[in-house]
Amino acid sequence: MEFKLIDSHVHFDVKGFAIVEIEKRYIEEYGKEKWLKLQAKNEYQSKKWAQAWGFPQREPADDDVKTTCVRWLEEMKKHNIEKLIFVTGGSNEILSRIIASYPEHFIGYAHHNPFERAAAEKLELAIAEQGLKGYKIIAPDLPGRINDISLEPVWKTAEKHQIPVLIHFGILGAAGGLASHANINPMMIHDVARAHPDISFIIPHFGCGYPQELLQLAWVCPNIYVDTSGSNQWVRWMPYPLTIKELFKKYYETIGPERIIFGTDSEWFPRGFVRQYYDEQRKDCIEAGMNQEELKLIFRGNIARLLRLEE
Repeated sequence: MEFKLIDSHVHFDVKGFAIVEIEKRYIEEYGKEKWLKLQAKNEYQSKKWAQAWGFPQREPADDDVKTTCVRWLEEMKKHNIEKLIFVTGGSNEILSRIIASYPEHFIGYAHHNPFERAAAEKLELAIAEQGLKGYKIIAPDLPGRINDISLEPVWKTAEKHQIPVLIHFGILGAAGGLASHANINPMMIHDVARAHPDISFIIPHFGCGYPQELLQLAWVCPNIYVDTSGSNQWVRWMPYPLTIKELFKKYYETIGPERIIFGTDSEWFPRGFVRQYYDEQRKDCIEAGMNQEELKLIFRGNIARLLRLEE
């Protein structure tokens, strides 16, 4: 393409922070032995996924975040990337220090639990003082419903600072993850999105198993955006044939190119930037008939506008 990319959905792998809340909660409820058995029985799925995409074996996170930063900078140069947006990175404090070291290249999001004590104040600190530019929430990982009235201070803080809010809905984790939760369906944010039209809500992975619900939600709420990140392997178990190209076409026809945002869900090395995801998405958009200006919106312009990068 004739412009540099912005990858809107990347995770900074920090040593000691690889364990996710879903794993912690499972171990607390059922024990570590059962968790290990569950993962062992699903290992063949992970191997099949890695083989299908040609991914190398994941390495442990670097001991020093500076080493990881250098590796990401090399990836950016190699793949013509203008900026990487890290939606997680150990903690708000850790990620803010990473961003401060490379502000011309990296952007970071706050990613604490909105139900934790003083969550709104923590978000205020992250945006106003720590230099973070958005907020990432994993809805199926929350201890309560995402439309709970108690979260209103969090939404007001996001509204005040005009930051994008990225919320994962749908299946959480790979095979052996979580498929049932009060917040599994993106329609759970319907009332919040309608009540806060000045907040741009980004729903990743094309809705992650709930494309119909997300299409309906985006149709009635002009502040709902869709993120394209990940392998989106969930299309394989839909009750009807579905491809990434068809998803692009559906969202393009429903909400236009102005609310589709490119991402990869890149995280670990030696895989680095997942070029395979980008190549497939670019090809699908071109074959769907999108012109150069529309491609620029999806692969750079839309997220740049939400983050006010041109100001």
